[in-house]
Amino acid sequence: MAARSRRARTEDVHALALGMPHVTVYQGPRENPIYQVGGKSFVFFRTPRPDAVDPDTGERYPDVIMFWVTSEADKQALVQDPASPFFTTPHFDGHASVLVRASRIGELTVQELAEVIQDAWLARASPARAAAWLDAQS
Repeated sequence: MAARSRRARTEDVHALALGMPHVTVYQGPRENPIYQVGGKSFVFFRTPRPDAVDPDTGERYPDVIMFWVTSEADKQALVQDPASPFFTTPHFDGHASVLVRASRIGELTVQELAEVIQDAWLARASPARAAAWLDAQS
């Protein structure tokens, strides 16, 4: 199986985010990685929060990753399908981002994950950096 079509793993999130240009990684309050471009987060490993909980037990999910998206339409495209690993919570109403549990990242291929991370980066990069990266891709 080609590397891009295999099932994604959490380590792919790190590798793909770091593979984008001008990226810095910061450690959050619990050593959770926060990937930024130009001082703006685009992939954020969240600490357990009261808005993302197991519906059966009420326990906070310990493995939520947030990805920025370019628009509300893109967000809805990712979260509307109940079978999708992406979700949102009322806390993120009006926020251009989606959530996914690391335990479900394998429902995506590496190529699908790469597209989500690239879009997240493009949503947060400066127009000049975004244009330069897009030009380099063609």
